[in-house]
Amino acid sequence: MDTPLGIVNALDYLQHYLQELTKCQNTLEHTINTTLVGLTAQLQQLIQLITSPALTPTTSPSLVSPSSPILAIPSKQQTRLKLPSSPDFSGEQNSSQAFFNSCMLYLCLVPEQFSCNEEKIFWTLAFFKD
Repeated sequence: MDTPLGIVNALDYLQHYLQELTKCQNTLEHTINTTLVGLTAQLQQLIQLITSPALTPTTSPSLVSPSSPILAIPSKQQTRLKLPSSPDFSGEQNSSQAFFNSCMLYLCLVPEQFSCNEEKIFWTLAFFKD
C-alpha cells in the first residue's frame, strides 16, 4: 500500500525539524558546558583569593596563644576587596555572557549591599546604556 504524498511530506518535514532541534540542543549544551568551565575557573580563582595569606586578617599575639586552636580572630577593620562594578552593557550578544558573569560575581561577593531582589535587578539594569 502506498503512503499518501501529504503524509510523506509531513514526515520529511518533521524529520528535518527534529534534526534542527537536535543541532540547537547540541549547541546549547556546548554553550552551557563552556560557561560551566569558565565559572568553575572563576570560582577556583575566588577561592584562591579568599584563602590567600595576604587577605587573612592578623591578630595581636596577646589575643592568641601558641596552643590556641584559633588561628586568627577577625578584627573590626577587616579589609574588603575593592570590586569594580559591572561594565556597561551595549546589547551585543557576544558580550552578554561576560556581562552576566560580572554581575553575578559582584552580586555574590557583596550580598550585604542589596536588601532585596528588586535592588539587584535595578542595579543590573543601570548598566543597560544603549
